Amino acid sequence: MKIAILSRNARLYSTQRLVEVARERGHVVRVLDPLRCYVRIAPGEVEIRYKGKALHDIDAAIPRIGTSSTFYGTAVLRQLEMMGVYTPNSSDAVLRARDKLRCLQILSAKGLDMPVTVFGDNPDDTTDVLDMLGDPPHVIKLNEGSQGTGVVLAEKRSASQSVVEAFRGLYANFLVQEFIAEAKGSDLRCFVVGGQVVAAMQREAVAGEFRANLHRGGTAVAAKLTAAEKRISVDAAQALGLGIAGVDLLRSKRGPLVLEVNASPGLEGIEAASGVNVADHIIRHLERHAVKASKRA
Repeated sequence: MKIAILSRNARLYSTQRLVEVARERGHVVRVLDPLRCYVRIAPGEVEIRYKGKALHDIDAAIPRIGTSSTFYGTAVLRQLEMMGVYTPNSSDAVLRARDKLRCLQILSAKGLDMPVTVFGDNPDDTTDVLDMLGDPPHVIKLNEGSQGTGVVLAEKRSASQSVVEAFRGLYANFLVQEFIAEAKGSDLRCFVVGGQVVAAMQREAVAGEFRANLHRGGTAVAAKLTAAEKRISVDAAQALGLGIAGVDLLRSKRGPLVLEVNASPGLEGIEAASGVNVADHIIRHLERHAVKASKRA
């Protein structure tokens, strides 16, 4: 099988692990910088080139598209889909997950529990918007932030209003969520591949920090999930159409809450904490589904 990995940096841990496992299993794999791909769009024609050469005979593509290249990266992925290339995460699914507000709207429509969330655009509505959420603390986050960036904890109502005003001044899209105090700076990262949770870790924030992201200095250990936590993780990934997803959960008094769904979850933290060869699960998933896709074509 010929596999393309869409990644800006071939030296990243996640990219290297996918290349390593794919080659161990006898596949031909190539890392493509999506920003170096370019396409020709014409009636009845589907063409994509990379550094001057046409791309063809690709069986499967794994998108590792960062937030800074979402628009262009998903356009390249869409072109590959039009060529009949199998991908576990379609361009539309990546876009659904990358937009936090859209993601939460989809999950809520499926009845999946999450922190109560509000958003509003007009400054005149800020007071009523915050009233809809309830008393602080409030978590205010940028709509397309990642790895904990653009996430602020406001402990007082006045602080919430100030942060909202600051984000509006930057013309940023943001949302405001209830703070789940009982989570105590801890969350779960559940790694879903092909409709199953294959690995999970519990992340703990450093002292004085409420974000448990490893990029923020948090620590992680293997986690044992309840049946409800496994079920909501799989349901969240499937609701967005993702074959591969990192689903972040909070443990609350009312049960597991979906905090976020990541369409390009990193492998380093989850493999180290859980001891699971997650890259192998991903490549085996491609083996099963890319073959089916080629037979249908």
